[in-house]
Amino acid sequence: MNQNLPIRKVAVLGAGVMGAQIAAHCINARVPVVLFDLASSQGPKNAIADKAVANLRKLSPAPLGLSDDAAWLRSANYDDDLPLLAGCDLVIEAIAERMDWKHDLYRKVTPHLAPHAVFATNTSGLSISRLGEGFDADLRQRFCGVHFFNPPRYMPLVELIPTADTRPQVLDQLETFLTTTLGKSVVRALDTPNFVANRVGVFSILAVMHEAERFGLGFDVVDDLTGAKLGRAKSATFRTADVVGLDTMAHVIGTMRDNLPLEKDPFAALYATPAVLARLVEAGALGQKSGAGFYKKAGRDILRLDPASGDYVPAGGKAEELVVRMLKKPAAERFELLRASSNPQAQFLWAVFRDVWHYIALHLAEVADNARDLDFAIRWGFGWSEGPFETWQAAGWKRIAGWIDEDIAAGKALCATPLPQWVHDIDAVHTPQGSWSAAQQTYRPRRELAVMRRQLFGQSVLGEDAPDARRAGSTVFEDDSIRLWTAPGADDVLVASFKTKMNTLGPGVVAGLQRAADLAESQYRALVVWQTGEPFSAGADLQAMLPAFMSGGAKAIEPEERKLQELMLRLRYGQAPVVAAIRGMALGGGCELALHAARRVAALESYIGLVEAGVGLIPGGGGLCAIARRAAELAHAAGGEADLMAFLKNLYMQPATAAVSKSALHARQMGYLQDDDVIVLHKDELLYVAIAQARALAESGWRPPLPARIAVAGRSAAATIGGQLVNMRDGGQITGHDYLLGQLMAEVVCGGDVDAGSVVDEAWLMRLERERFCRLLEHPKTQERIMSLLQGGKPVRN
Repeated sequence: MNQNLPIRKVAVLGAGVMGAQIAAHCINARVPVVLFDLASSQGPKNAIADKAVANLRKLSPAPLGLSDDAAWLRSANYDDDLPLLAGCDLVIEAIAERMDWKHDLYRKVTPHLAPHAVFATNTSGLSISRLGEGFDADLRQRFCGVHFFNPPRYMPLVELIPTADTRPQVLDQLETFLTTTLGKSVVRALDTPNFVANRVGVFSILAVMHEAERFGLGFDVVDDLTGAKLGRAKSATFRTADVVGLDTMAHVIGTMRDNLPLEKDPFAALYATPAVLARLVEAGALGQKSGAGFYKKAGRDILRLDPASGDYVPAGGKAEELVVRMLKKPAAERFELLRASSNPQAQFLWAVFRDVWHYIALHLAEVADNARDLDFAIRWGFGWSEGPFETWQAAGWKRIAGWIDEDIAAGKALCATPLPQWVHDIDAVHTPQGSWSAAQQTYRPRRELAVMRRQLFGQSVLGEDAPDARRAGSTVFEDDSIRLWTAPGADDVLVASFKTKMNTLGPGVVAGLQRAADLAESQYRALVVWQTGEPFSAGADLQAMLPAFMSGGAKAIEPEERKLQELMLRLRYGQAPVVAAIRGMALGGGCELALHAARRVAALESYIGLVEAGVGLIPGGGGLCAIARRAAELAHAAGGEADLMAFLKNLYMQPATAAVSKSALHARQMGYLQDDDVIVLHKDELLYVAIAQARALAESGWRPPLPARIAVAGRSAAATIGGQLVNMRDGGQITGHDYLLGQLMAEVVCGGDVDAGSVVDEAWLMRLERERFCRLLEHPKTQERIMSLLQGGKPVRN
């Protein structure tokens, strides 16, 4: 098999929830997909698959980065369309979790597979080896498990599960595709029940349920204790079960119960479906999808189940302040306090951590190659900020092991099996040399795979001694606001990374970027703006503007706005190309910065928009100027100024409504990304691709664009937009202040008080923008919105 053979086309077998969403995410990555399901007995034979495709447009969270892309999914059925499989390089089976049903389907489809195609099953826990029984020797070498987590677009984890026969090159090829093309983070799992993440994650949920009952804690209190306060998903435990579906949860627990009897697993007694969960499933209360589970919504109120009465009662129970204070302590002190406390909530938390640590120590050898893979699986699959082994190590490896021993001896643990000897033989599970493999009794370094070299600062585990992007490379300049540096192996490209809260644009960042532009021109080939974490930038630093405004009013802000606008033009017209590397939010000034770069490289999950209207302002850093320029460019390309208003109206509505893209694909449709901008599926590859793009621009003989000559729509177009705004105001769609903001934006993008078709430059539009921005700062309703945001985190609608 050719290891470099690209995966050009994918087939997904099964148009259920997972199958359809896996197919949708392939479309997000621009990989053609054929989505198969049973032939319909009535109407069009592809009706089942067609219905699944149509439903993709309605789901929330959206599986497609752009809902209209559902049209690119090709529906198919098993009766008529199996020959289409011959043109697919990867075939993913994703039907219901029934071994017999899967085998029946395999007998039907495998004769049609291409001789080079990878065949994979998306199962959450069935034996991959048993699923592959009956395949010929060649197909066994191309068969494996590939377990996506739900929802596939957003959950980073994919578990890749080989059989004893799976060819290593197949795994490498598939991992490369999953990582770079689909943007997933891959853990290679062993072929054991529920693999790694579900095995440990579901055990953790069961332990929480068991200990919550033992300590008499309500579901709402437990969720407050086991969510964000532990660095885990806000949905915590019982809300997560409701979202996943209680029937699905019961099925996964059943897989463990059926395949892990006591002789295989000393924790087997815990795998009985919890009584309260069984009662809910039997009653059809399956969680969010049925309207009731552990929680139920009644109007605006959230109710929780009271297991004793079977009734729903008001939710809202919280962690006690004493326990909250304990959780804010460093790990070693935190667990000492929790263990020593007589508070039931503290005792509960110690117990659930101890239970998971006991479990992973006993089962590491059978579920994962090493502790790093287990920690990553839980982080990526269940949304924990750190894996269970990382927490144990941070708290003190030897001391925690001793406390677990004491609890086992005292009969407090969930099973009496002692910790394995290796726990006492080592001082840490993660080291610079690698992570501990219980099966091989040694530290295992990371696998060498070429695709990983694209992740210059990929995710690491505590103790691994991985490079920290905040300090790595060579620092060129650094202050409290910004760091200018070069990445290892890329000393010809300058990188600018902000250090402000939410990477906001304050005076320090503006000055730092001016310095960066000067340095890039004199000493480097290009400049990349990349942040060490999300967001790209939440916009202007309103807090930093406040003292100047309080002392000097809008006049004191005008020079700072001028500096910001001058920076944007400096970046656009500099002699070194600037690449904006975007992930997460790029709002307000962050969006304007991106718009003025030579090129943008954006992670799929990028949320871009000019949102100043929300705080009673208009874009003031060149955002409206960029919109006017873009509309003129599009009109010129389409054949003349007659089309200007049509293009301008669509672009104008984005800042007028403070619209934010729902993905990088959507941002391209909105006009914030251009056709030649690059969308990256794996966020950890963003810097690598941005540097490559910057070098390519420089290598191609980069010259900045000539000064823009912008045809504007003039006062008549502004009046037309104003008329539409009046209708929206009078119809109650917008407030009076929203109307004012919309009118001022229209004046800027239409070029002010000039005739239609007049040609202006960017300085003219920037001045209009700056004047109106500063005027709004004096408006009481704008001040209300800004103070509401600064004080409460959310602007008032006035």
